[in-house]
Amino acid sequence: MSENYQVLARKYRPQSFADVVGQRATVTILKNAIRLKRTAQAYLFSGSRGIGKTTLARLLAKALNCQQLSEDIEPCNRCASCLEIAGSCSLDVIEIDGASNRGIDDIRQINETIGYAPSSGKFKIYIIDEVHMLTKEAFNALLKTLEEPPPSIKFFFATTEPHKIPPTILSRCQRFDLSRIANLEIIAKLKKILAELNREAEDKALHLIASFADGSLRDSQSLLDQLLCYENGPLTENAVSKILGIIPEEYFFHLDEAVKAGREAFAFELAEQIHSSGKDFTHFTEDLLEHFRRYLVLKYQPESLELSLESQKIYQKNEPDYTAEELAYLLETILQILPVLQKSLSKKTTIEMLLLQIIRLKKRIFLPQLVQRLIELEKALETKNLPEETALPPLSADLEKPQKPAAGAENISKNAVTETAAEPAAPSSPSLSAASNFSSALSGLSEKTSEGPNNPLCQISSQSQKATLKENLPKAEIPPEPENGPVLKKTPFSLNNPKTENQTSSQKEAGPGHLDTLIHFAAVEFNGIAKKQ
Repeated sequence: MSENYQVLARKYRPQSFADVVGQRATVTILKNAIRLKRTAQAYLFSGSRGIGKTTLARLLAKALNCQQLSEDIEPCNRCASCLEIAGSCSLDVIEIDGASNRGIDDIRQINETIGYAPSSGKFKIYIIDEVHMLTKEAFNALLKTLEEPPPSIKFFFATTEPHKIPPTILSRCQRFDLSRIANLEIIAKLKKILAELNREAEDKALHLIASFADGSLRDSQSLLDQLLCYENGPLTENAVSKILGIIPEEYFFHLDEAVKAGREAFAFELAEQIHSSGKDFTHFTEDLLEHFRRYLVLKYQPESLELSLESQKIYQKNEPDYTAEELAYLLETILQILPVLQKSLSKKTTIEMLLLQIIRLKKRIFLPQLVQRLIELEKALETKNLPEETALPPLSADLEKPQKPAAGAENISKNAVTETAAEPAAPSSPSLSAASNFSSALSGLSEKTSEGPNNPLCQISSQSQKATLKENLPKAEIPPEPENGPVLKKTPFSLNNPKTENQTSSQKEAGPGHLDTLIHFAAVEFNGIAKKQ
């Protein structure tokens, strides 16, 4: 290997505007400003690492001082000015590190030298990288010079933290907020580099590199440079996963199968695999979050998901297995676990519990499902004519509920509704028949679900007690309807609730309320359970 080897990030740094990846809007504005001769005295390029801030500043300096500028506003890269700028030895383009030259004395030196004319080019350009590192006094010393510099002076700033720059400086600059580079554009650039190097790589391996780079082209090139030294053959997905410590996608797809099958033991198997392979649990949790996020994106915006063709087919196949509510619950759960995981004394146990919650997902009942069930029950009550013995009538003022269930059927009718002796008795109404049937269903359910001496339902379990219960249910006496219309009478109905006792006539005439609806639902459910027994 040559001693003058240049890393890929420097070797393939863009030397023209056409080579810039992912910043098309900014490039268009800069080229039009040069074409129209409307360049400002100061520019600020901000954004995350490795997306082209300093590169754009150098290209703009090249284009402004190029002696043979092309018609499409591209530097020629052949004249003396372009070669000097590319070699970082130009006297007219001065690059300053804002982290190490951040004091007021450094800015004072700039102010003292801006009066000198450029040596060979049209402009004298100061490129200050990480400009947010300058002190407050240094920024104040730069204000006047930055607002009214000589015509031949330009300032180009680059920063990753623009919020730390004083507003007085920002107002004197044209600001460009550069965006992260898309994974597909990073992959396309890496393929060009590999083609020039006569190397091959799997498509999934390049996707892993682009995802790990997090929108930084420089980081992806540095990773590729590192991976090419691993082996001479084609770059494989397994090699990338092994070197970068990335969890293979197969782990997550196996987890999907375990969720679908409800195999809870897989939670401990997967946690052991991750632990024994030396993978970082925090990185695994972050990848797990991204895994379920992809399913949620597929439901709402599938075209925005950037995946390899093979992975995309698997995700599209498994996506119907999850509902949007389930995925939202999983994402919230994982987000809550992430900060806890950092402080956990046993990260493996924390991951096991997280995976166990995920696999038990199908056993959870979410609120939309409950609401849908209630809606279906309500529609069934409205559209289906239930038989008389199963239909539960509206809550009637002529019935009084027992205050407390007793052990024997003879004690159940102590709080029964009584009418005055002057009122004529009426035959038993369908309401009492339905109530009796509902009580029988309820007592039958108690035989299966309640087995404690303290549960009052257990005390009405035998068939003889059921029969006694039916016979001793309170017989409400309904007076005959007078000729002038029905008359509502106050009867001693009590649920230990003064609001129920003081119901007005208008409320009674309105029919069954919310409580009646719930009782209807309960009647249908209990009736269905009783029939199965």
